[in-house]
Amino acid sequence: MGDLLNNEEIQTINIEETLQNSYLDYSMSVIVGRALPDVRDGLKPVHRRILYAMDKLNLSFGSKYKKSARIVGDVIGQYHPHGDTAVYDALVRMAQDFSMRMELVDGQGNFGSVDGDSAAAMRYTEARMTKYAGELLKDLDKNTVNMIDNYDATTKEPDVMPTRVPNLLINGSSGIAVGMATNIPPHNPTEVMNALKAVLANPNISLTELMEYIPAPDFPTGGIIFGKKGIIEAYESGRGRIKIRAKTHIEQKGKKEIIIIDELPYQVNKARLIENVANLVKDKLIDGVSEIRDESDRDGMRVVIELKKDAMSEIVLNNLFKQTAMQVTFGIIMLSILNQEPRIFGLIDILKHFINHRKTIIIRRTIFDLEKAKARAHILEGLKKAIDIIDDVIRVIRASKTEELAKENLVSEFDFSEIQAASIVAMRLGRLTGLEIEKIENELQELMKLIEYLESILKSEEVLHGIIDEEFDEILETYSGKRKTDVEDDYDDIDIEDLIPNEPMVVTITHRGYIKRVPLANYEKQKRGGKGKTAVTTYEDDFIERFFTCNTHDTLLFVTDRGQLHWLKVYKIPEGTRTAKGKAVVNLLQLVQDEKIQSIIPTTDFSEEKSLVFFTQNGVVKRTNLSEFSNIRSNGVRAIVLDDDDSLITAKIAEPETKYLFIVTKMAQCIKFEIEKTREQGRSTRGVRGIKFKHAGDEVVDANIISSDEQEILIVSEKGIGKRTDAGEYRLTNRGGSGVIAMKMTAKTGKNVVGILMVDESMDMMALTKAGKMIRVDMQTISKSSRNTSGVYIVKGDDVASISRCPKKEEDEEDDENTEGEATLDLE
Repeated sequence: MGDLLNNEEIQTINIEETLQNSYLDYSMSVIVGRALPDVRDGLKPVHRRILYAMDKLNLSFGSKYKKSARIVGDVIGQYHPHGDTAVYDALVRMAQDFSMRMELVDGQGNFGSVDGDSAAAMRYTEARMTKYAGELLKDLDKNTVNMIDNYDATTKEPDVMPTRVPNLLINGSSGIAVGMATNIPPHNPTEVMNALKAVLANPNISLTELMEYIPAPDFPTGGIIFGKKGIIEAYESGRGRIKIRAKTHIEQKGKKEIIIIDELPYQVNKARLIENVANLVKDKLIDGVSEIRDESDRDGMRVVIELKKDAMSEIVLNNLFKQTAMQVTFGIIMLSILNQEPRIFGLIDILKHFINHRKTIIIRRTIFDLEKAKARAHILEGLKKAIDIIDDVIRVIRASKTEELAKENLVSEFDFSEIQAASIVAMRLGRLTGLEIEKIENELQELMKLIEYLESILKSEEVLHGIIDEEFDEILETYSGKRKTDVEDDYDDIDIEDLIPNEPMVVTITHRGYIKRVPLANYEKQKRGGKGKTAVTTYEDDFIERFFTCNTHDTLLFVTDRGQLHWLKVYKIPEGTRTAKGKAVVNLLQLVQDEKIQSIIPTTDFSEEKSLVFFTQNGVVKRTNLSEFSNIRSNGVRAIVLDDDDSLITAKIAEPETKYLFIVTKMAQCIKFEIEKTREQGRSTRGVRGIKFKHAGDEVVDANIISSDEQEILIVSEKGIGKRTDAGEYRLTNRGGSGVIAMKMTAKTGKNVVGILMVDESMDMMALTKAGKMIRVDMQTISKSSRNTSGVYIVKGDDVASISRCPKKEEDEEDDENTEGEATLDLE
């Protein structure tokens, strides 16, 4: 015993650490190698191995069936060293038309039923692959996927299938790993292929647009998906819950009504459901049912629920949906493996990963075919060359003592390659006939065309996309089919907006970013000269910067410096009292760190007659139809693609009457051009050049829209000099030009322009100085002057940092001291 303890081979280990490592290894084995499908082919390892074993047994569609026991034996013997029952159960499910949207196995014999009957033993059943399964293995022999060692390194198996069909979505998948689970519903093949074509044509497609092609899952057992909210959540985030209802209809039998169940929710056991309903009736938990029987046959499902004379079918049905599996909840978790890691995917991500997989497969297939074609062309070129000098070739071969020497002599004397020399030596004399020579030349010509085509695939993304699109069309033509599952609205999905009265509101947003809404009725109408109602109690460094009167159903668009657009319904803004501070806007929107809101725009609708115009610091302008922003994600959408050194300055809604766009730079350059000079573009685009800078270091500081030349523009410089000028005084130029001088810059004005405002004499101007002071100026007190002038002092004593419009502040003199620091609104 003492010798054993002193043995140097004994190692001390930490049992806690060892258990953790062992369990982690086990977990990853279950996650990656057992329970979860690959995002590319939608197969778990066991299904992939079953199909590969069947392929090796030549069990393609149209071949003779083989015993399931033989298939299972090959699978567990060569690829999947687990229990034969587990493998056979997987094979059986692949053959069940009520489990798979598109079966992968064509089974002969008893493969179970929707009543929960198990399949016959594997020695009694036979199987082969379906035509659809053949699409998953297409081009497997062309080095399209990586082949990896099997469990004992005695043979190879594919790491993934080179599938032509997005099997993950079409057939779905379910599995429980360690600490995670997947539950992906099946979908309609026609809808999925059309969606793939749409993503291929437009990689920036939105989920709303994509759901026009894939509105919902499509289960092999049919049924009704009740409610769309969960579908949208699942497609967007990868997680969601949907209700599936049995499809029923009502028949009349004398004075009694009969409920007929035509289709059941996915994975519901019919026999168990009938037994459950019978027990509920027996226990008097469901009233009004007199008899239940199963009249299903090979033509389809028919479960008959006869009602009593006084029973109402609608009430009984609602009770059945509530208390039985006639309505179930399907929890969608779109979890699958990508690069040996489990991840949750949205619908668009899954489609894009499949398209990328197809690109990889086609490129690898093309390289394989190209190498094969080049090798064959090389041999044919040698044969053609040999035929042209056949007498010399025959002389050399006859003079050689052995076949090996003949090859060497051909290589040395005529500069043939070794492969060409071997082919020439093996050539039959019959190939010297005129017809055979012509065949060689024709074959060589065809090969050269093929090589040129294959090389064009590798060189052009457009050609590659064309091939993928053609393949999608082939799949569409072969496997098209109508939806089996209907989709109906659920009352729970009714938007809360329908329950909120559409009342007028006052929305105020302060300079520091606090927002609130107050009913307009709280601001009673006052006589002229009244002191006004306090709109918000602000801090010394804050003031009301934006102020809207709108309705609760209206929408506020928030555009950030990074080109993202968020929107918020007015009724979702916290309602407060007149003196409440409000809530920080950043807490209502999903902004990333350091992202700043540049524009807040109210709109009552998303009319196609309106457009949203964006202006960037580098002088780019972009116009997008407002309807493109009618339905966006909670985390916003990309409204404009910005260069790395660019940022958004502002955005404005252009009404049908908008005529011009007006841009001003820091160095007092400005341009006015017709809005029609900027055509409408999609959301994820960059825009076009709005203004060309004359001076290095210049940048856009502000921009606006103009409806008429009679509108007045207020321009303010950093030293507080400002002027009001009619829009008509600014000469109309072409978009992208350098424009004209906006303000004559002198030592008095300072070097830079701070911003512009469209003059509204019912509003005041609020200037924020670099020292943090705020100065309110009545716009009526600012004098008008021509374009190329400096203007007059508006703010003295400190440099101006920014300007904005704000509501007028009207107070009685005697109450001035009581209302200091409070912004007020007069809504007379």
